[in-house]
Amino acid sequence: MAYDFEEQEQLESLKAWWARYGNLIMGVIIVILLGFASWNGWKWYQQKQAAGAAAYYEALENAVEQKDLPKVGDAAGALLGEYGGTDYAPRGALLAAYAYLSEGDRQSARAQLEWVIGKSKDPTLIPVARLRLAAVLLDDEAFDEALRVLDAGAPTAFEGLFADRRGDALAGKGDRSAAAQAYREALAKLSGEPSLQSTVQLKLDALGAE
Repeated sequence: MAYDFEEQEQLESLKAWWARYGNLIMGVIIVILLGFASWNGWKWYQQKQAAGAAAYYEALENAVEQKDLPKVGDAAGALLGEYGGTDYAPRGALLAAYAYLSEGDRQSARAQLEWVIGKSKDPTLIPVARLRLAAVLLDDEAFDEALRVLDAGAPTAFEGLFADRRGDALAGKGDRSAAAQAYREALAKLSGEPSLQSTVQLKLDALGAE
């Protein structure tokens, strides 16, 4: 096909432009396509992980309901080992800890709670695990260890509960003055929870503190 002079100039100009920018444009297109493929691949992986985690979590729930600790251990182990990065994992660990405590296996319960504290990506579950672990340690009369667990700090919504449990640990150590101070802090922080306040007040009264 023959081109007139003007068309020939436009064609040569286009060729020159492509020679200068073509590789860059193709590179950008490839990066975009690779990014799109990677995003879809990541979404697929996340969906697969969530599905697998959900299946183990359901198995864990069934094992807890049946009070079958070997199955609790199998399901929790698989959930934390293979799907530890999912939202199901820390919830599963808390559920497993509850099952172990219900059956008197305190060591296994501690391991589950410590996993939540050390590995959970959900900041709302970590203080729950700290409170439960502190309760286990208090029952074991490991008062100093319980205080270390509680002294890590608490979100505002948990400050009253942490102060109450800290009072329990201090009272267990025989430090009545510090325990009373912790209970008073708990009373102030639990101002919107009259039933909890009543319990804390009973502890404070039992110390004989003014």
